[in-house]
Amino acid sequence: MVEPRIKIAPSILSADFARLGEQVVEADRAGADYIHVDVMDGQFVPPITIGSVVVAAIRPCTDIPLDVHLMIESPERQLEQFARAGAAIITVHAEVCPDLRQEVRAIKALGVKAGVSVNPATPIDIIDYILPELDLVLVMSVNPGYAGQQFMEDVVDKIALVREILDQRGLAAELEVDGGITADTAPKAVAAGARVLVAGSAIFNSKKSVAQAMDRLRASVVGLTG
Repeated sequence: MVEPRIKIAPSILSADFARLGEQVVEADRAGADYIHVDVMDGQFVPPITIGSVVVAAIRPCTDIPLDVHLMIESPERQLEQFARAGAAIITVHAEVCPDLRQEVRAIKALGVKAGVSVNPATPIDIIDYILPELDLVLVMSVNPGYAGQQFMEDVVDKIALVREILDQRGLAAELEVDGGITADTAPKAVAAGARVLVAGSAIFNSKKSVAQAMDRLRASVVGLTG
């Protein structure tokens, strides 16, 4: 049996914004699978981060998919802008979408892959009906809003439950985990069933180069999915 490849999605939330394009290129050259873009509006979560203009600005820096995570109220108002800016994947939060099916189909109608995210306290049942239509399920392993938080251990069971559901139903959605992912916590997420790891401060920091940090993260999960 071929071991599933673990994908790494460096989150630019922790990058040096004074040289953001350079950092995206560094991540690309280090073997990143996605570039994760955290969009916050100061309403769904307290901080305000970036918008579609930044996505458009980094799009020419890399050919790898831009994985745009909308932590915002009323995401339907912004979908077209992010699609035009170059998003390859757009993920919305279940907590702010009264009609997830409509939201997911609106994303796909723009030619973009659709993901749905759930916060640590949100039960998986809320997205059960839409799983067959998803390209990605994002399980938050911290409460969204700030970089550098600690991985919440009790989310491991939720990751395992989503993995079990996807496998039992033969669904193709990727299972992504975001929050507190480091070389120490990544093995727990992957052993539970995660196949895409979002990492911010573990990759963009002053202690190691982006390439060194990504190599360490990849090495930490070798052999855990077989």
